[in-house]
Amino acid sequence: LLENAPYFSKPLGIITPVFSAFEAFYYTVGLKLYGLFAKKDFLPAARWISKKETHLLAPNISKKIHSAVMYFDGQLNDARFALALTQTAHQAGSTVANYVSCEGFEFDTSEKINAVKVLDLETEKQFSISTKHVINCTGPFADNIRKMANPLEEERIVQSKGVHIVIPKHFFQSERAMLIPKTKDGRLIFVIPFQESVFIGTTDTPYHEPTLEPLLEAQEVNFLLDTVKDYLIDIPEKKDIVSGFGGLRPLITAKSRNPNETKSLLRDHEVELEPKSGLISLLGGKWTTYRLMAQDTVDTLCKIMCIEKPSVSHHHKLYGNQAALPIKPDYFDAETFDHLCSNYGSHASIILKMCEEKPNLATRLHKDLPYIEAEVIYVTEQEMARNPRDFFARRTRFELMSWDASAEAVPKVSQLMGEVLGWSKTEIDTKTTEYLKLLSEFKTKAGLS
Repeated sequence: LLENAPYFSKPLGIITPVFSAFEAFYYTVGLKLYGLFAKKDFLPAARWISKKETHLLAPNISKKIHSAVMYFDGQLNDARFALALTQTAHQAGSTVANYVSCEGFEFDTSEKINAVKVLDLETEKQFSISTKHVINCTGPFADNIRKMANPLEEERIVQSKGVHIVIPKHFFQSERAMLIPKTKDGRLIFVIPFQESVFIGTTDTPYHEPTLEPLLEAQEVNFLLDTVKDYLIDIPEKKDIVSGFGGLRPLITAKSRNPNETKSLLRDHEVELEPKSGLISLLGGKWTTYRLMAQDTVDTLCKIMCIEKPSVSHHHKLYGNQAALPIKPDYFDAETFDHLCSNYGSHASIILKMCEEKPNLATRLHKDLPYIEAEVIYVTEQEMARNPRDFFARRTRFELMSWDASAEAVPKVSQLMGEVLGWSKTEIDTKTTEYLKLLSEFKTKAGLS
């Protein structure tokens, strides 16, 4: 990830505070062993750091610690990474469709899939796409598609919910993250600097509502706040939380297994070929192994099609990472420029050109955050954004930075999107109201309103 998308990912030091000499020895040995088993890369090795050095690197960590162990991993902007993958595929010749839902399959006389029945969610038009092969790589929702192909298939995916709370950066003023190795439910909790905020998470609980977005809930807020209180000097409270979010892990289980426990399930992946319909399903996995998952899946398809062609994706730079970054114009502040480069890579030059032609587009959408008006135009014209939440949550991470700031910015975002997409004033007002209602629901669900 660091090699193929250096503008959207970066090395991240992770500090594990310890409270005794024995813990320091235990975690140092453990993380060094982890480094030996991990694939060789250019990240520094794990090392023990003294209490003094710990507080130099992360001054907000509790003064009660004995010392710490620091190791290195990577951090990525998943929203931009997902877009870069989509854009790279499109650049290579793929046709990409947004807001199109798979509703089922059509079959030939031998019961093999020969078409996908889809629904355009904007026009509600239904149509079929003829196909020779179908790859199902829908993450936590893979079983839905598998059962469309063969209703008798056993479920293979267990959905595990994980959430984060987001707090202001003054609670943890560091370029490193912090790992909390002991929690009540046996999971690891991270305190992670991300752009203008700090994320605290994640949890691990079974999730049984596959059609609903996994939202941050009040008891999860309490758990995470309780977990970090012994590790920070200034202890965040509910009133300090600026936003939160949830996600689903597609944990894979063996057939004929009772899927009630999630922590013990592996985050590995498997490529499954369903013999009756011919459906290929990519099951399980995680972000850090996505490229290998894709290679294994395409290799399976190539074998079926009797094609011998090695994967070239291992060193393939993703869209936005294939050219040098632009040079900062004199009229641009450094924070905004850095934000554009780390979110759009070399294509930040397109946004800079928009601002050069129309200087008002360089105006911030909110005074405390570096997002600017030109980004709304760009993601609507270039990245298939169709509504305000596409901008706030799926093309950028504005929504994660602050629910209140998102609420303040949404009227302007709706107006700018409406100008590109031809919305009427009524449509602009409706889109704004719908998103404001959603933000209010987030707060209520988390017990923060």
